[in-house]
Amino acid sequence: MNTLQITNPFGAPVYHEETVASTMDTARSLAAAGAAHGTVITADFQTAGRGRIRGRPWLMDKKINLAFTIILRYNGAEAIPPALTLRAGLALAEAIEDFAPALAGRVLIKWPNDIMLDSKKAAGILTEADGAAVFIGIGVNVAQKQFADELREKAASLSLALQRDICAEERFVLLEIFLGKFYRELKGADWKSRLSGRLYKMGEPVIFAEGAAGCGTEFHGRLAGIGDGGELLIEGEGGARSFVTGELRF
Repeated sequence: MNTLQITNPFGAPVYHEETVASTMDTARSLAAAGAAHGTVITADFQTAGRGRIRGRPWLMDKKINLAFTIILRYNGAEAIPPALTLRAGLALAEAIEDFAPALAGRVLIKWPNDIMLDSKKAAGILTEADGAAVFIGIGVNVAQKQFADELREKAASLSLALQRDICAEERFVLLEIFLGKFYRELKGADWKSRLSGRLYKMGEPVIFAEGAAGCGTEFHGRLAGIGDGGELLIEGEGGARSFVTGELRF
């Protein structure tokens, strides 16, 4: 396992592998072996990368995109900061705009875990917890130029949005920027208002399918914002409701 020579404000190593099953699984192995808070594992390719919803894998081409997991350790579940996935998304959105200033104003956050470029998905975030350890896995389409037919109208990459090539090593520049942003994000208190300003479909009519994918009842309303714990707020005919699990539809 190689170590990337990039700045990590968490003071922990940033490991790199060519191929792994998933960076999430590798991170769990590192944590079991005693890896420190803020340790990162990134890989050129994942053979079994997964998304938030079971049955929806995260697919990306080899060595041109960014896939990584960061390990966070806390002294008990009660010490874990609220809305970690959304705050990681906020840090990533700001990092993308720092990395590519031409994209300013176009990087949005779709609750609960997607980063959108205009109306297409460019990155996904998966958060899992195991006791007092939290694993945040992130995949970003950086330099990919082509997608499968079924994804072409739904997926984006930074390269396509910028209409220019991005070299393979630049993805680690984005990673370094993200780590700095995320480190500060975990210490800040103004995340909710800043996130609301980037919330995809904010103020627009939405449909929310509550519960597990394909099983939830639908709630129609206007997307009203984010609660203190990261819950989604939707204003409907009977008043405002908050949702913790489910899927947004439009």
